[in-house]
Amino acid sequence: MELRQLRYFVRVVELGSMGQAAADLGVVTSTLSQQISRLEGELCARLLQRSTTGVVPTDAGLAFWRQAQLALRHVDEAARAAQHARLSGQVSIGLAPSTASVLALPLLQAMRERYPEIRLHLVEGLSGHLGAMLNARQLDLAVLFETEVPKRFGVTPLLDEKLYLIGAARLAAMPRGKQVRIRDIAALPLVMPSGSHGLRAIVMTAFARAKCQANIVADVDGLAILMDVVQAGLAATIQPGAAISRLPADALRLVPLADAGLRRRNLLASLADDELSPAALAARVVLKDVVQELVTSQQWLGASAPTHRSAGLHET
Repeated sequence: MELRQLRYFVRVVELGSMGQAAADLGVVTSTLSQQISRLEGELCARLLQRSTTGVVPTDAGLAFWRQAQLALRHVDEAARAAQHARLSGQVSIGLAPSTASVLALPLLQAMRERYPEIRLHLVEGLSGHLGAMLNARQLDLAVLFETEVPKRFGVTPLLDEKLYLIGAARLAAMPRGKQVRIRDIAALPLVMPSGSHGLRAIVMTAFARAKCQANIVADVDGLAILMDVVQAGLAATIQPGAAISRLPADALRLVPLADAGLRRRNLLASLADDELSPAALAARVVLKDVVQELVTSQQWLGASAPTHRSAGLHET
């Protein structure tokens, strides 16, 4: 098996056409087809399904394509590292919006200081979507929430976040005390992420335990829009403190939820160590260090070191 065969195969899958891939790679179509056939022969598996409209990968081809992408990326990073004589490459890291608002900038700064030749690719998205991207090997690392981690990957607990009731001071029925229980805000209008979001599941479980129902008046799967709704005084929300990190300090009222165990756990999930490049392994260490510093220095509102409660997780 040759590297060029991997490159040929990956490009064919990406473009869905032998002709287009051949033109892009600068080879004739017959040569490209011959190399793919030779690759299939070596693997004893049909990788592509050919038709008059193009080609699509078979199940075996899709599995091989994912691993071929990783192999080629590692080869390219090894070449760059040798050329620069220092750790280099690109690392893709997924962060949920509230996590990114606190972690993204300090992480970028720390990586520039320690590994200036490593290029970070930061992806902001819902935790469940990031888990799917990690599963598809489109990310090397991702900070996910406990309810949304792909089971096939090992994870490391990073921190626990306290949850707050957040609302405009002018919102009717917004509690005035120093803390509040879930059962006391059942009538309060809430805007929350939709049911597919892990935070929604945590909050709904808390209301169920309190034997009451939440008054959800809107579902918003975007932190910026959700907080706009809250700032406008249309509804309150339940979020970790990181949700307001980009807002002025006095923009909204935060009331801690007093119910025991009402926390959101942040986990660092990644591909297996043998699938991670040296750059990704280094970035994982830096990310852990940055999180620890943010928690210790209390720059991450409501965050604490993870407790030792069992979560059925494998730590890496």
